[in-house]
Amino acid sequence: MPRAPRELLHSFRGEELLADVIAGLIGDARHVAVGASSPIPAAAALLARERGRLYVSLLGSQRQSFFTDGGRELFDCAGQGRIDAFFLSGGQIDGEGNINLVAIGDYAKPKVRFPGSFGSAYLYYVVPKVILFRLEHSRRTLVERADFISAPGTSADNVYRPGGPVALITSRCLFTFDRRRRRFALASVHPGHALAKVIENTGFRFDQPPEVPVTAVPSPETLRILRTAVAAQLIEVYPQFAMEVFGVPQSV
Repeated sequence: MPRAPRELLHSFRGEELLADVIAGLIGDARHVAVGASSPIPAAAALLARERGRLYVSLLGSQRQSFFTDGGRELFDCAGQGRIDAFFLSGGQIDGEGNINLVAIGDYAKPKVRFPGSFGSAYLYYVVPKVILFRLEHSRRTLVERADFISAPGTSADNVYRPGGPVALITSRCLFTFDRRRRRFALASVHPGHALAKVIENTGFRFDQPPEVPVTAVPSPETLRILRTAVAAQLIEVYPQFAMEVFGVPQSV
């Protein structure tokens, strides 16, 4: 695959920024699994693998997966403690890390119906590092209290729960999550976005430091890796994303 032009390495797209941030959140995980319809988390996991030793299981891929039985094997591995990080999203995410993947409004007569919970509640309990991801950062998606809790962010103290959320990343900022306090804290605001707009568009309260840092931008080396090695691996499952973000021809 051709290298990205040198002059492009010092500019970046929002998707590349988010992938870089998420790769940092993956940290020292040994095995990361990525579910369906998650191109940015998939790019992040592959980027993290390029930086060091890491197993990546990308559902829907025959090349980038250690699973031979899809979701069923994913659940088995997670229950055995063999998956260290996973990604979840939702139609609504509230201030306690609860996710709504079912409906908005009255359950019997909802205003909006979502695809459903699938294995989110189970994985939320057993995967130690769950990274929440929601591109739309608005008061309709980040709410004070979810209309329906598909997967709870925290549990009672007497419930054994090794898993749960560690962070929430959006198109505007990065939040970390304190499981003990059941509360988000603003970690950084992405370049080009203002703290006032983050507050205005967030439906739940959160902690913040006196001086909120700006999210670090991807380095030229990170952009090179994303646009070459990572992009080439994404084509199999996310050809449209690879073409739109990285300019990779779908025939590559």
